[in-house]
This record gives sequence, C-alpha cells and structure tokens, in this order.
Amino acid sequence: MNGNAKGGWWQRLTGGLRKTSSALGGAIADLVSKRKLDAATIAEIEDVLIRADLGLDTSVGIAAALGARRHEAGISPDQVKAVVAHEIEKVLAPVARPLAVDAAKKPFVILVAGVNGSGKTTTIGKLAAKFRGEGRTVMLAAGDTFRAAAIDQLKIWAERTGAAFFAREAGADAAALVFDALRAAKERGVDILLVDTAGRLQNRSELMEELQKVVRVMKKVDASAPHAVLLVLDATVGQNALSQVEIFRKAVGVTGLAMTKLDGTARGGILVAVAARFSVPVHFIGVGETVDDLAPFSARDFAHAIAEVE
Repeated sequence: MNGNAKGGWWQRLTGGLRKTSSALGGAIADLVSKRKLDAATIAEIEDVLIRADLGLDTSVGIAAALGARRHEAGISPDQVKAVVAHEIEKVLAPVARPLAVDAAKKPFVILVAGVNGSGKTTTIGKLAAKFRGEGRTVMLAAGDTFRAAAIDQLKIWAERTGAAFFAREAGADAAALVFDALRAAKERGVDILLVDTAGRLQNRSELMEELQKVVRVMKKVDASAPHAVLLVLDATVGQNALSQVEIFRKAVGVTGLAMTKLDGTARGGILVAVAARFSVPVHFIGVGETVDDLAPFSARDFAHAIAEVE
C-alpha cells in the first residue's frame, strides 16, 4: 500500500471506528484525566473495556498491565491509551493474517458463510472487485438459493465487477448449484470462485447439514475444495458474534473471518474477544459501504484506532 492509500485508509478506519473509540479511548481518557491511576480507577477502566466487548480475559490483562504502572507519577491519558493499544495489539497480532490465494488451485474456491444480514453478499462483491483489480478472473456462485434478493444482489455485483455469474432460480438445491458452478469454473479456467451460502440460524442443524452437503459435493469435483471458508461477522451483534463463530466452525471449519459494519457500532471490541477465544485468522474488516472500506486486517492499525492512539 502506498503512503497516500495508507493515509486514506487510516482516516477511513479511525472515522469508521469512531463509535468504538469514543466508548473506549474517550472514556479511558476521561477517567484518567480527572483522577490518579489508582486501584479504583483501574477497576473502572476494566469495566469500560468489558462494556466495549473486548472480553473478560483481555480486559483483565489490560487492567493488570495498567496496574503495573500505576505508581508512576503523572501518567497521562495518552500513556494509558498507549498501554491499552499495546495490549490489544498483542491479542490481535497472531490472528492478523491475509487471505492467501494459491494460484496452483484453479479455481481457488472461497466458501463464504454468515447469517443473513451480516453483509455476506456485499462482502463477496467487494472481494470480487479486489480480485478483479488484481487482474484475476472471478466467478460468483449464488448458493443462497432461498432468497431471490440475495441472487439479484450478487448478480448486480457480478455485472459491476466484471465477474462471471452462476445462479439458478430461487428455491433450487444449493448443493447441486455449487456442484455445477465449480464444474463450470473449472472448464472456463476461472482463477477464483466465490460461493455465497444461506445464513438462516433459526434452525441451526438444518443450516449445518446444508453447508456440509455443499462442501461434500464440492469435493466430488475437487477433493481439495473449499480452499478457504470465510465467515462474515456483523460487528453490531456484539456478543452474538462469539456464538456464530462457534456454530459455523462446527459446521464447516472456518479458516478466516471478515468483520463488517464496524462503523455502525460502539462494540467493535468484539473482534478482540473473538480473536482471544478462537484464534481464527482475521482477513478483512469493513468500516463502510464502498469497495475501499473493506481492507486487509492490521492488528496495529485496529488497536491504535480503537484506543485513540495516533
């Protein structure tokens, strides 16, 4: 990323995380500026961290790191925020890993999962735009056959990005569609196949069975597929994100995460809780509607943005 692109992304990231950072960095600065960093203040900071959905273990760890420095005379709000950012970065650094596309796998199959409303279809469209921008050929498979709107939305993204599009009528068997899409992508020599899937969680066992069936039929065409299973999480659901990771991991063995809608919530800290509990790679985060608002995840940038450290 060149300097201008990097600077532009930092502005989008800090702007997009404004609700979380004011709930976290802002609240901490407010506490520390009004009183000294004693045990009572540290306990209040720990409460702020827990309320920001960072998770109990991370919040306790940050409080302990602050406790080790509490006898320093005149520790400033900025120094406290720097400690918070450092501790958050330590949790996130091991999971900040890019989505690596193996060009030897053709097509490289990315199965995209997530509950309805998580931003799954939009994320697929944004990824298609990124891959097309890299000069790769892409096919989008409309595997969420239950929702005509999802099929239509994916078709629009295919047209917009110059990706091939594979769909059947609403209500068609998803596994059969994916089987045919993968065969077609192989025949055409497509580089990347992005597969949308249904995200109904009302009946979890039914969803799991369908996803597992999709994976089984893929393997009849290519035993190594899917090559990546990307779970799209909506940051605004807060603690529910933890149970979603649990459910989808059991169903299809999630290999990486994309967290969307971070601009719409003060609960962006949930990404830290998810990272701490599951150690699943975080590939992308989304802080807005445009294609450029989905970017590869950087632990340092995210930690600094939510703790309000420049």
